[in-house]
Amino acid sequence: QGQLVESGGGLVESGGSLRLACAVSVRTTGSFRMAWFRQAPAKEREFVAGIWWISGNSFYADSVKGRFTISRDNAKNTVFLQMNSLKPEDTAVYYCAADYTGIFSTRPGTYTFWGQGTQVTVSS
Repeated sequence: QGQLVESGGGLVESGGSLRLACAVSVRTTGSFRMAWFRQAPAKEREFVAGIWWISGNSFYADSVKGRFTISRDNAKNTVFLQMNSLKPEDTAVYYCAADYTGIFSTRPGTYTFWGQGTQVTVSS
């Protein structure tokens, strides 16, 4: 089984909501940080939201601010992405990612651990 395992994707109508979950099976101490990325067909993988595990401080891409919320449950070692007011342009495979480096980054290449991805499809 992978170290990061996503769940919660699916098909939803425009304006609807979904909650993604990422179960974490690596240590979450120190400068552990996690993020959600997404990749649509023929497009590059892009940053969606990130969170520092210890502090809970979070960061968002401009395209999802006010609609998406990232959070974590320390006891369950799970990070969530609550997605509201979904739009067709949010359609993509969503990945959770993690790393231990201290500097926050939106670049995929700076994350060591990746989940397998979960498909989110928003119909118009």
